[in-house]
Amino acid sequence: MKKSKKLLSGVFTLALAGALALSGCAGKNAPAATPGTNTGGDKGNQTDQKSDGFQFGDTPFNFTYYVNYDWWTTEPWGASPNSKWVQDNLHVTVEPIQSGGAAAQKLSTMIASKELPDAMMMDRGPDVERLRQAGALVPLDDFIDKYPNLKKWAGEETLNMLRSPDGKIYQFPNWFTAAPTGNDGWFVNKKIYEELGRPKLETFDDLHAYLKKVQETHPDLIPLEVGREGQGVEVMFAGFANDHPSQFSYMKAFTQGDKLVTIYDNDAYKETMTFASQLFREGLITQDALTQKEDQVKEKLATGRVAVFVGGNATNLGREGHNALRSSDPTAGYEFIWPLAKPGVDKNKIYPNGYNALGWNVNVITTNAENPEAIFAYLDWMTGEEGQRIMFFGPPGSYWDEVDGEGAPVPNDKWFSTPQEEKDKEKLEAYVWAGNATYVDTTKSKIEANLPEEQRNWGAVAQLNVAWKTSHNNTQFNNIDPAPDTDEGVILQQVNDIAKEYFGKMLFAKNDSEVLSLIESAKKETNSLGYDKVLDFRTNVWQENLAKMSGK
Repeated sequence: MKKSKKLLSGVFTLALAGALALSGCAGKNAPAATPGTNTGGDKGNQTDQKSDGFQFGDTPFNFTYYVNYDWWTTEPWGASPNSKWVQDNLHVTVEPIQSGGAAAQKLSTMIASKELPDAMMMDRGPDVERLRQAGALVPLDDFIDKYPNLKKWAGEETLNMLRSPDGKIYQFPNWFTAAPTGNDGWFVNKKIYEELGRPKLETFDDLHAYLKKVQETHPDLIPLEVGREGQGVEVMFAGFANDHPSQFSYMKAFTQGDKLVTIYDNDAYKETMTFASQLFREGLITQDALTQKEDQVKEKLATGRVAVFVGGNATNLGREGHNALRSSDPTAGYEFIWPLAKPGVDKNKIYPNGYNALGWNVNVITTNAENPEAIFAYLDWMTGEEGQRIMFFGPPGSYWDEVDGEGAPVPNDKWFSTPQEEKDKEKLEAYVWAGNATYVDTTKSKIEANLPEEQRNWGAVAQLNVAWKTSHNNTQFNNIDPAPDTDEGVILQQVNDIAKEYFGKMLFAKNDSEVLSLIESAKKETNSLGYDKVLDFRTNVWQENLAKMSGK
């Protein structure tokens, strides 16, 4: 899978934060967070730092922070209620360093100039190992034993999966989880769907017939929106065979017995691309699928110009579009549906979503940091109960004033009276860098279950009812890609470039025969590069992961 895509789909659980986005201004009398101090009216379990660790508030500290993604812009510190609360109460200030839309080049420049930031968010895998081998990362093992939250919530098994070849842990996971997560899937424009009689939408045949009907009756609409870079086609793949998670399509490989083999030999992939190309030729898929940006997708959804959506980050994109439409028309909005499938495929074996116990990505602390322990202490505080309450749901005194016996925030009147689109503007999720999906998802589920139906959050309901029920455990595929500076890593980059090129060609193909011919050409071209060496490498790591997960 392309990493940038996976962030927003599959295991992309950062988007979970947008599902409730409970924010607001910190209460003026909110106490500072110090060891043993309850800052959120907590009646439940409290896990602050141990008394022999770094003391928040005693020594104000700053650190620089960089997020290694082209599409990410780190928000200004203190601009949101949660970061302002941290600044005022924990006396922590963060100085963002931006990628400028060119993350790979930016990281390479910082490495070459030896001007790395104090801490970074990035994908697990090759880039982390490149930094570790260069001696640029701080091992976290001593800190993990000294501070309680990461070890408590992630667990030994998950942490062991993060160990580098030298046996040490350099990565602090973001959005680790003990249960299925995910945001990918399908939703329909509710008003259009009802107007056209709510026809059955279970199979791809049903979909084709419905899209044709939309095209005939509403020529101004986009029948099927597939999101940024045609991502929805990858999500669609999961419905063409039992037990074929979209992960296979993203990583251009699938499991066959005890080996990983090229996706170009996969029948479900061939059917997916043939079907997608047909829809594209017939004008049923948005024609700017390969060039549009995320903001363009959001604008289409917010203005109701989409009849059906399939893609990554669907629960959040749908929520934002749903709320925008309902703000002007209470009868409008979107409806999240069960993923569609080829006839004969078991609906309970379709996995457009994937989750990894290790979560989305990781934070690393570099040897440039003057006080690496303070940075770890902050991340550990954030991933604990108090940190998740304040950073995800907003500071105490905003949309909640107290917690229940299990430490979950209890919504107050402002929570219910403030429109979701207003809450979204607070951008709390942008500051959650050490997400704890187990705590957040459990809390969200409890909150939503206790709300009247008309007050439930669209995105959270979509997750609970569909997205998380159609999520595959992809932990076994963790860290299977070779380092970019190895022979296998160079080959993989070439394979990915070719896959992207051929993906576009397949969509634009004149007929089904041309699609199949292009798949064969892609197979020959990638095989000629030595893709078998990459697949052998991935297979070995995959088997090692399976052994770790089974306790062998």
